[in-house]
Amino acid sequence: MAFGEQPAYLRVAGDLRQKILDGTLPPHARLPSQARIRAEYGVSDTVALEARKVLMAEGYVEGRSGSGTYVRERPRRRRIIRSGYRPTGLSSPYRQEQADEGSKGTWESRSVQDVASADVAERLGIEPGDRVMRTRYLFRTEGEPSMLSTSWEPLAITARTPVMLPEEGPVAGQGVVPRMAAIDVVVDHMAEEVGARPGLAEETAALGGVPGHLVIEIRRTYFASGRPVETADVVIPAERYRAVYHLPVR
Repeated sequence: MAFGEQPAYLRVAGDLRQKILDGTLPPHARLPSQARIRAEYGVSDTVALEARKVLMAEGYVEGRSGSGTYVRERPRRRRIIRSGYRPTGLSSPYRQEQADEGSKGTWESRSVQDVASADVAERLGIEPGDRVMRTRYLFRTEGEPSMLSTSWEPLAITARTPVMLPEEGPVAGQGVVPRMAAIDVVVDHMAEEVGARPGLAEETAALGGVPGHLVIEIRRTYFASGRPVETADVVIPAERYRAVYHLPVR
């Protein structure tokens, strides 16, 4: 095969994908059968099957038992703003970011004491097995599940202080920066690593999606004078949302 030349199944998938995108094959339309693809494109059964598999893996079509393969209705992606911390009168960074987007956001959470796994310990600069406060969040935008977050804070910093529980106390729900400031820990830096992966079954169930569909994974860590004070895994369904960054230019 010459450099830059696509395999036959990708050429067929690309043409069908374009028909879906331009509306020739609208949502809920039945995808041409394997026999029709074979005849129309002059390809083998194997090529036709692989082309359909590509479109299914990309989320453009879905199989219906005993009926065939149909074009999926692709939801309009909404935005989740990632703007970092800005002092405002709003009660949390999440509400601040949703206000930027003109959306109404709510959340539920649960905090428990736990021990740091090897991965969490490395991210927090502590030893595996050290005590941490783990908090799990489910965020909703306009009532729809939109984001999961699991955060860990070293209890060596927050234990026996008014901010030990992120959603209780005098600065409950206001985010890491003001909570740490309440115990004289000045957060001066935040880092986020962004990637994508197939969603775990429990994640997509909570977010109202299908296991295996792609999610955006954001690993966020807050620092105070170089010391990590909180790290979190944020999971967003990639099909319905995109992360948008508003960052200052210095």
